Amino acid sequence: MRNLLLHDAVGYRTGVSMHEIEDLVFESVLLLDKHHPAGDRRLRDWFVALYEFQFTFDCSITQGRVRDILLRRGHTYRFPIAEHPDYAQRRAFFDGLDTFTDLYEDEAEPPENELEDGYADPPWLYCEAGSKLWRRMVGAGRLTGADAVAPERARLIGIAVHIAAAAEREGDVELIAHWYGLGHQILVGGFPLHADDLLATPGVAELREIVRRTGALEIELPDGYRPGDEEIEIMDDDLDRWWYSIP
Repeated sequence: MRNLLLHDAVGYRTGVSMHEIEDLVFESVLLLDKHHPAGDRRLRDWFVALYEFQFTFDCSITQGRVRDILLRRGHTYRFPIAEHPDYAQRRAFFDGLDTFTDLYEDEAEPPENELEDGYADPPWLYCEAGSKLWRRMVGAGRLTGADAVAPERARLIGIAVHIAAAAEREGDVELIAHWYGLGHQILVGGFPLHADDLLATPGVAELREIVRRTGALEIELPDGYRPGDEEIEIMDDDLDRWWYSIP
């Protein structure tokens, strides 16, 4: 499994395999769905953000692993393939599909987001909330009411807090450790100058308290995922040292 050296992308030395990211999102979707009531529309926004996070890495399309949850929570929508807006013009193409297929309006220039134009898994057509195909289905009147409302942007640090809180109730300290181990560059972003700036970010203090309370920093993670104690002691970056040192 190829590892991504996060130091190259965001400035610190954590290596995480794509498989680990995929599993992290998968397990988080399961947990959030389990610990939030059916009417909690925030999960739709959180799931959109989680898959955006996943695809900042070179990950595979894994939504099929939790498709029932994504459909139930309004993240993903399903229609007969014949309801695609372009079906009349591309009938031979759509009728010839017999396996999972990413759909591109322009095959020469596929979108940066692989699922922006939806995907087919015969006999069904799928689109994700906020995607280009979703907007077309809204415009065609195929999605209405709450389903026609664009997802709100959710910050990853806030979602991580909800995941960590649910994981603490579940006794899954390892999941907390994996999320916190990603570091502040990924979870918070931006360019904080001091630990106080990070601590003032909504969600950071709460997440650190969950980590402290559960002892998540003591959980052994895969090599390269999180710096070890010796590395923390000699870190040049005060923010990294603060992040990975919770009294």
